[in-house]
Amino acid sequence: MGEEFYCILKLVSGEEILSLIMVDENNDDPIIILQNPIIIKLIESATGGYFVKIKPWIEMSSDDIFFIKLDKVITMTETKDIKLINLYENYLNNYSIEGNELKGKVKLSLSMGYVSSVEKARKSLENIFKDNKES
Repeated sequence: MGEEFYCILKLVSGEEILSLIMVDENNDDPIIILQNPIIIKLIESATGGYFVKIKPWIEMSSDDIFFIKLDKVITMTETKDIKLINLYENYLNNYSIEGNELKGKVKLSLSMGYVSSVEKARKSLENIFKDNKES
């Protein structure tokens, strides 16, 4: 087996995957071993900027290791782009799935801010509206 490296793969299915990979060349039919593969897609905003959309390559799987035969790959390139690698690592550290729950998901609690009833919030907003109307 070869060394691990960060790689971008273009598959025959059209998907572009970023993953930490290793190539197993022990037999005549090499296999690519992917660890935590993700799909990265650039999305253009209305203002002309770009956003990066990241999602797991196989969304419903709890596995983090996958195997692909070389005939399913159009091209692959090693990446040493620090920003891209940091994006990948940040995603894995903050948003990967543990069990059936997203690690980066925030659960609401009372310490996060004000909690009010609908009636109290309505009265508060009415008072603000009345104060602004009188000014």
